Amino acid sequence: MENQFENTIKKAYTAFNERNIDSALSTMQPDVQWSKAWEGGYISGHGEIKQYWTRQWTEINPNVEPIGFAERPNGSLEVTVHQHVKDLQDGLIFDGLVKHIYNFENGLIKTMDIELINPINLS
Repeated sequence: MENQFENTIKKAYTAFNERNIDSALSTMQPDVQWSKAWEGGYISGHGEIKQYWTRQWTEINPNVEPIGFAERPNGSLEVTVHQHVKDLQDGLIFDGLVKHIYNFENGLIKTMDIELINPINLS
């Protein structure tokens, strides 16, 4: 089952980096709970995520690459992510590692939260 979750996560990150919102949303439950790292707080559902990402991409150019996976004792999946964020003029804003914590329901992402790991913030 773990490989299925890792494959789902990889598909979601690839779609996000390609700015293919519909493909990314296909990996998530319709009522998914999602952390808004860029603005703070949380959003719920495909519509709110689509609005959030669309707005985000008008101001910054993020790229996220999963580099490690670990199952937590509570059953959630911890994904270590290299996050590289530039402004729209190609200036570096953030380059560092974060942990994205996922819970799944029926093979799809149900919740996502974020934990920082030794970030290098250049802004």
